[in-house]
Amino acid sequence: MSSAFLYDAVRTPFGRFDGGLAKERPDDLAATVVGAIAERTPGLDTSAVDEVVLGLANGAGEDNRNVGRMAVLLAGYPVTVPGSTINRLCGSGLDAVMSASRQIETGDASIVVAGGVESMTRAPWVLPKPDRAFPARDVTAVSTTLGWRLVNSKMPREWTVSLGEANEQLQQEFGISRERQDEFAERSHKLAHAAWEAGFYDDLTVPVGDLVRDEGIRADTSLEKLARLKPSFRPDGTITAGNASPLSDGASAVLVASSDVDLGRDPLARIAGRAAFALEPQRFGYAPVEAANRALARAGIDWSDVGAVELNEAFAVQSLACVDAWKVDPAIVNTRGGAIAIGHPLGASGGRILGTLTKVLREDGHRWGVAAICIGVGQGLAVVLENVS
Repeated sequence: MSSAFLYDAVRTPFGRFDGGLAKERPDDLAATVVGAIAERTPGLDTSAVDEVVLGLANGAGEDNRNVGRMAVLLAGYPVTVPGSTINRLCGSGLDAVMSASRQIETGDASIVVAGGVESMTRAPWVLPKPDRAFPARDVTAVSTTLGWRLVNSKMPREWTVSLGEANEQLQQEFGISRERQDEFAERSHKLAHAAWEAGFYDDLTVPVGDLVRDEGIRADTSLEKLARLKPSFRPDGTITAGNASPLSDGASAVLVASSDVDLGRDPLARIAGRAAFALEPQRFGYAPVEAANRALARAGIDWSDVGAVELNEAFAVQSLACVDAWKVDPAIVNTRGGAIAIGHPLGASGGRILGTLTKVLREDGHRWGVAAICIGVGQGLAVVLENVS
């Protein structure tokens, strides 16, 4: 079997909900990063791309009709390049890269562009179709921005609680204090701001319109400011708008290929292990724990070998629960900030954490790294990278 390597990763800056990317269609955001991969790799003949695979969580609006294929066409790739779309909710972008790596390893493909996109701002409201024509009752429009919608009544109620309530339950299970969560959130903002100031993200992002930096980073945040925020899900809860990731817009793309293709550049990292794991839907925030453990086992290493971790910060509480379970040094986790500061456009986050991890490994001189993400409805994904630059 061939090995799958990452040759490049790029993303848009992530915009706030109703912010700097609000006027950008998700299919255009996807085309922006897919096009950027080609522009940044002069040795890439786009007609040789075997597939474009994009992740997407919603798909109910302008991103419908297979946004992966839409990105191929809008980015100006030859019409002979196929495109597909994967939906594993928050893990969709990471799943797309995992799928691409399998295609490379099995010989089904030599070059794949993978990643993901989400416009949470432009996610539409939807109406269920009526059981019969001309119903006399009112019908409620449901937002597709985030979380459960049109829930199947056969689902146990404990499975279908809100994402926030699910994480308040994790807080109770593991006893993670509001203070720890706020400290984690402050660190995310400070590190993300410092990384941008140091130029770390300059070659990982492509501007969209006037937006050149992640819009949600608050360099002036403090523990005092975070402590004043009211709980969002329970009157006596610990989760606030300050220690959870915001609604966001953005796109990411990763160039995945075998080592024997000539792209005019050397590979950066090898995909050495990958895994998915699932548990009770309401415990989704803890699912990355076993996903990462299994990915490490498949790579033939353990946590003592890992120099860097990129864990998508859906909520501070679930991030801390995972870090505690892994027993890793918190200082190696999200060293350039995380989703609490940067944002979490669902389908795009997997590509973001892989691109960041690849560069962290290269800059800091580590051999092994882990990228992991939690996923609504009780799932988690993880990928192990080996630095080969």
